[in-house]
Amino acid sequence: MNLRLGSPADGRPVAMLHESQIDSGFLAALGTNFLTRLYRRVARHRLSFLLVVEDGGHVVGFAAASEDVASLYRAFLLRDGAVAAIVSGPRLVRSWRRVLETVRYPRSSGAALPKAELLSVAVAPGSRGRGYGRALVGEAAAELRRRGAAGIRVVVGAENQAAIALYQACGFEPAARFEMHAGRVSEVLTCR
Repeated sequence: MNLRLGSPADGRPVAMLHESQIDSGFLAALGTNFLTRLYRRVARHRLSFLLVVEDGGHVVGFAAASEDVASLYRAFLLRDGAVAAIVSGPRLVRSWRRVLETVRYPRSSGAALPKAELLSVAVAPGSRGRGYGRALVGEAAAELRRRGAAGIRVVVGAENQAAIALYQACGFEPAARFEMHAGRVSEVLTCR
């Protein structure tokens, strides 16, 4: 296993992995080009980072995290928003309600949550069961702590029991439940 800090060059393979493996939320519905721009911004943003796991020279897993999600999204909108909107055009228009719901989070959760967030984690199906997910979550949490985060949150669909079990095995505990997207209950887990 080669776990390393991701770079903007990892944006496309990470986007493809996200699109194929993360079906909750709405980001996957915006397509590979949108996700590529988003993950390139995560890798470039000073308060965010991308971790990747390679096996045989191919990205087989990733984690994205941010000390300040609002700052990351502002930077994405200012620097990438116009192009991202063009490349995802009709998909973005069809998802406008989910965009607004996402912008309202975390205020909509009704809970006082840590600012630092583990944004997404995915491992390719053929690479599961090798400890990659646990290594990614552990290293992302450790990096956020090195950067001064007093606590970390992660949001996952309440029906995604495999992800919830992974986060709990890594020290996260349930903190809140809410509907980020209408009709879909999300679980927020935190660790200190």
